[in-house]
Amino acid sequence: MSFSSFVFLWIFMPVVLLLCVLIRPPKYQNILLLIASLLFYAWGDPQYIVLLLLSILMNWALGLWLSRAGAEKKLVLILALVGNLGLLGYYKYANFAINTVNHILHTSIPMTTFGMPLGISFFTFSALTYIIDLYRGRFPVQKSPLKFALFLSFFPRLVSGPIARYSEMEAQLTERVMTKDGFAEGFRRFIYGLGKKVIIANVLAKPVDVIFAMDVTNMNGAQAWIGAAFYTLELYYDFSGYTDMAIGIGRMMGFDIPENFNYPYISKSITEFWRRWHITLGTWFREYLYIPLGGNRRGKIRTYVNLFVVFAVTGLWHGASWNFVGWGIYHGFFMIIERMGLKKVLDRSKVLSHIYAVLIFTIGWVFFRVGSVRFGFAMVLRMLLPWKYTISGVHMGQILTTQSVIAGVLAVLGCGLLQSVMQCGRCRKLTADWKNSMPEAVFCLCVLLCSIVMMASNTYNPFIYAKF
Repeated sequence: MSFSSFVFLWIFMPVVLLLCVLIRPPKYQNILLLIASLLFYAWGDPQYIVLLLLSILMNWALGLWLSRAGAEKKLVLILALVGNLGLLGYYKYANFAINTVNHILHTSIPMTTFGMPLGISFFTFSALTYIIDLYRGRFPVQKSPLKFALFLSFFPRLVSGPIARYSEMEAQLTERVMTKDGFAEGFRRFIYGLGKKVIIANVLAKPVDVIFAMDVTNMNGAQAWIGAAFYTLELYYDFSGYTDMAIGIGRMMGFDIPENFNYPYISKSITEFWRRWHITLGTWFREYLYIPLGGNRRGKIRTYVNLFVVFAVTGLWHGASWNFVGWGIYHGFFMIIERMGLKKVLDRSKVLSHIYAVLIFTIGWVFFRVGSVRFGFAMVLRMLLPWKYTISGVHMGQILTTQSVIAGVLAVLGCGLLQSVMQCGRCRKLTADWKNSMPEAVFCLCVLLCSIVMMASNTYNPFIYAKF
């Protein structure tokens, strides 16, 4: 079930919200929300609901054992890490490993028949935050299986995050309040997210799909740039739109879900980009991998090695494919050279540093999108040497429509440019006056109606990060 589906908009969400209003005590709301979350997951991936329940039961039991352990405390932690990463590795990376071995050793080991469970990377990482922080003594064990199950399966963030830590949700599982202001704020945030997904991301997806499905030898430089630029915008609006909807749904029910984006495309370096993009994932890797590896405390060389490892794993987290690993290493390379001195050079010019950052992450997204690394290099070559690739058998009119061009313009304005302008000088007052005003309410109504009309006329398009 997708947030941008009619089943969710007209049946699931209204029913759950209405029942939350009628069932006020959090104790009973938790039962309702757990049932709703399991139903939400089963609707999208029914064959793996048992796996989700197994993960919940395993981590709750390991948490109890860990809280009572003495000398064997580290052993319990290791068992928890092996159990969680083992499930993730088997379902997400087994075929990748088998395929790699078969390719290198020319063997014919059969592939597994299991697909990848929906949201496994997100609920596994959430479980690991609980176990690791419990081991570190940051909070008492959660003895209630109901509360722990809701933490791990809470439907707004189950499929594509944000990756909330247990310490951020602990108090809310026991005490929270639904208010009119919170409901209005959450509903407004949900509508903005829905508009991002349906009005912009889904429209941009059409030319992107056409370009990335082309024979690369038949692609010219202009088409390569349009494909890369539109995918860069599509990915941001798709994922940040999901996050806005997740935060909005949580806020309507009295939950505070952490932010995941802070206009990453206005960054002036790759270091800054990773402070603004997928914030909860970056925080997870910093606290649970980078710092335990030694962070930047053991000299420059060790720092560079740690960054390389973290970004290689970041790429692997996104997908069981070498193009994702390469994408992660690519970003790690630029993080390293910025630490080596490039960042000081970039700081001398805001314009050039911004152009540099946009160029780097846009090229990176090409390898994130393609199914073949060879295709990615060929496409980037056409982007960097457009004068050498000017001929294509595909007419631009077969790729671009008036709707997609308008969506592209709106996407560029809305990914940080317009927001930066509105925070300057007199515009700041206009921004403050706009929030919670009648004009904003009318605007949100228009976005909602437009989204509904477009959902009715377009084919279903799932969220990109749901497959990770």
